[in-house]
Amino acid sequence: VQLQASGGGLVQAWWSLTLSCALPGHTFSSYAMGWFRQAPEKEREFVAAISWSGDRAYYADSVKGRFTISRDNDRKTVYLQMNSLKPEDTAVYYCAATGGGSGWLRPETYDYWGQGTQVTVSS
Repeated sequence: VQLQASGGGLVQAWWSLTLSCALPGHTFSSYAMGWFRQAPEKEREFVAAISWSGDRAYYADSVKGRFTISRDNDRKTVYLQMNSLKPEDTAVYYCAATGGGSGWLRPETYDYWGQGTQVTVSS
């Protein structure tokens, strides 16, 4: 399973950025999807997760109200819309897929991972 993440870049604080993650060639709607991030010298942390149909979404407290996760099952793509970005959002962002029905906030729940995309927010 090859997840393909894209959309990272260098932006200024308070700007917006949208990350995308595609899962071509697979039954995308069978997977719950998550976004995680890892800053230098820090552990990988949960950012957001979305259910198979998109009817449920979960967010880390640090991004709640600023980030929105969504999915398009026809395009086999999950998105992370990031608004009001802060320097502390700087990290490598990873998308991940799981066939499991719970534990979506924990990285060990996920079966497949993308390669990561760098997001850098300057102050």
